[in-house]
Amino acid sequence: MSKIVMKTPLVEMDGDEMTRILWADIKALLIEPYVDLKTEYYDLGLPHRDETRDQVTIDSANATKRLGVAVKCATITPNAQRMTEYSLHEMWKSPNGTIRAMLDGTVFRAPILVKGVHPTVRTWEQPITIARHAYGDVYRNVEMKIPGAGKAELVFTGEDGQEIRQTVFEFKGPGILQGVHNLDASITSFAHACFQYALSVKQDLWFSTKDTISKTYDHRFKDIFQEIYDTDYKAKFEAAGIEYFYTLIDDAVARVVRSKGGFIWACKNYDGDVMSDMVATAFGSLAMMTSVLVSPDGQFEYEAAHGTVTRHYYRYLKGEETSTNPVATIFAWSGALRKRGELDELPELMAFADKLEQATLDTIESGVMTKDLALLWDGECTAVNSKAFLQAIAEKL
Repeated sequence: MSKIVMKTPLVEMDGDEMTRILWADIKALLIEPYVDLKTEYYDLGLPHRDETRDQVTIDSANATKRLGVAVKCATITPNAQRMTEYSLHEMWKSPNGTIRAMLDGTVFRAPILVKGVHPTVRTWEQPITIARHAYGDVYRNVEMKIPGAGKAELVFTGEDGQEIRQTVFEFKGPGILQGVHNLDASITSFAHACFQYALSVKQDLWFSTKDTISKTYDHRFKDIFQEIYDTDYKAKFEAAGIEYFYTLIDDAVARVVRSKGGFIWACKNYDGDVMSDMVATAFGSLAMMTSVLVSPDGQFEYEAAHGTVTRHYYRYLKGEETSTNPVATIFAWSGALRKRGELDELPELMAFADKLEQATLDTIESGVMTKDLALLWDGECTAVNSKAFLQAIAEKL
């Protein structure tokens, strides 16, 4: 059969450890036999990021701005142990954080549902989409160890020389200190993205922070959302028959657990990071969640919402068999191919992405799956290793 011809390349961001192994297998078994795949390749594996002093991450984000659609493998955010393991020059920041900051986007994450895997929360009947702000907070923090007694201050010096100064804390002994920031422009982009997405899927939008405690920082998020909703979206939401409301993050958690699902939950950066993992796990598995970063300028970066599956990678290096779930990574590829087909007016590429996803779900629903899903499966099933699972999907496809 002739392969589907692409017009514009995807930005391909390769990653680390077990997901890097699966990345190559997914391309070879599920995509390249059917698509004349065009990508602009960037190696975001930790060794190459260190070799380029993380310039490759910046280059990949700029390529996404230029080409419009990217697909990203899971990557390592190094800690002290990784510094030693990889002999790094520097403890590089999260590549996801760098890319999100450069694109000023919002991350939308939703669980992938299959028949036979039931949510842990018995009331959930429909997917819950997490809209995660993708700039600032602890992901762009500045922090330090405090050696001993002294005064920590927050100081802002304006371009006109005016100085605003506030005491953070008077230390009596050693401690730690952190400074975080955000931007009105980024919060505004986040709000517009959430409201527009809610209208496109006709679902209620919930937004939550902790403004009762963070009376300036979190309250700014709340105010910007409300102003934009009242000015630009209230009438549109009412016409669509959907609702926007704000509540405290702790109240939101209680409401979510009691809900039936079927709504969008907008969260600040860290809250979205944690809650998306909670929602994915409660629906079945972290490997069963889609994730797409959407920029205000209309760029899209698709990725898996989970990590690099380090434990399985170490077993793989020993020659042991692994049963790592590749579904989120498959759906990252299908999402990127579908969007590329949509933007380039290639209906056959969009149809291929749909069939790839359906073949993946049909394989699981036929009773063939990786071990993480087998533990949750309602009925008889066959747990297979990663390669066998991909080969089963290839047969369905």
